Amino acid sequence: MADLTLLESLAEIPPAAWDAIAAPEQATGRPLDPFTTHRFLAALEASGSTGTGTGWQARPLVLQDGDRLLSATPLYVKTHSQGEYIFDHGWADALDRAGGRYYPKLQIAVPFTPATGRRFLGPPEYAEKLLRAAIGVATQNRLSSLHATFCTEDEAKALEGIDGTLHRITQQFHWLNRGYGSFDDFLGDLSSRKRKMIRKERDTAQGRGLTIRSLTGDAIEPQHWDAFWQFYQDTGARKWGTPYLTRKAFTRLHDTMRDDMLLVLAFDGARPVAGALNFIGRETLYGRYWGCVEDHPCLHFELCYYQAIDWAIANGLQRVEAGAQGEHKLARGYLPVETHSLHWIADPAFRKAVARYLEAERKAVGQEIEVLTAYGPFRRGEPQD
Repeated sequence: MADLTLLESLAEIPPAAWDAIAAPEQATGRPLDPFTTHRFLAALEASGSTGTGTGWQARPLVLQDGDRLLSATPLYVKTHSQGEYIFDHGWADALDRAGGRYYPKLQIAVPFTPATGRRFLGPPEYAEKLLRAAIGVATQNRLSSLHATFCTEDEAKALEGIDGTLHRITQQFHWLNRGYGSFDDFLGDLSSRKRKMIRKERDTAQGRGLTIRSLTGDAIEPQHWDAFWQFYQDTGARKWGTPYLTRKAFTRLHDTMRDDMLLVLAFDGARPVAGALNFIGRETLYGRYWGCVEDHPCLHFELCYYQAIDWAIANGLQRVEAGAQGEHKLARGYLPVETHSLHWIADPAFRKAVARYLEAERKAVGQEIEVLTAYGPFRRGEPQD
């Protein structure tokens, strides 16, 4: 008889048992994405990036048959909407104005990570059971809502409508490898104006006397993390007020995930002055964080976008996901794609209002993707220069 259990921490589940359902493909290589692996989620907990005082309290929901883990979902109690990237601040404001209470809420997610991946781990036939159980937790505790963010499209379509669950469609910008053998092959697919722009940006960034190095695995050393921590703090302070990850998180991630990370650093002599951190999946490179201690023209584009494309091509990856937002990515070969999430709202009247909003938003997102794709940088029959 299978039992559902709400845990206090991911540490209650052995890493091998969790990864057997979260990333079974690891048996033959890399996981599709590293973010639902035990080593990533446990690093957030162990480093204090999630937990008491962070607004992200881990409560993994698991389905077990005796000692055998059948299915699970990374569930969190949230007291704010930061670090999610599927924005519901307007919903919170609306419910508060109507006399309700939006927080706390439940979130099925990978904290601080706007990357699409499986959220209902294990065989698909257990997904509905997990969703209904999570809704039950929200109902029993009189919470306003449950959200599963950056789930896969298949999960969203399969679970939409269950107990009134709503399907939201948003967008990101991704680069796709169309069988390129080199960065120049990629440039050959672009309009002449965009090719010239990118070449100029790369020449500008690389012509400032800096040395750019792409590091992964044991090539990443402790002093590199010391430098990147400074970059990350600067960006975090400007974007979020307080960085989400602690310094301890980078040490823990290095200890357990250095082979899953690509750190691109720009050096002025021996001194790192800027960097971009990526995570490596089986087919996708995930751009996550960028920062600098000096301003150099076009260096952000070089480290975050062009170096990522270079590395993806050289290593046979099919996609680069460069994180949330950013229409400036379009001119650099990153095209708009849909992202998906699921939302259950407890209050029936508020649920209807959110459903109307999502219907209008979905149409707007579809139109925007169509328009942006048409204005993309790829050439349309013009001769190459």
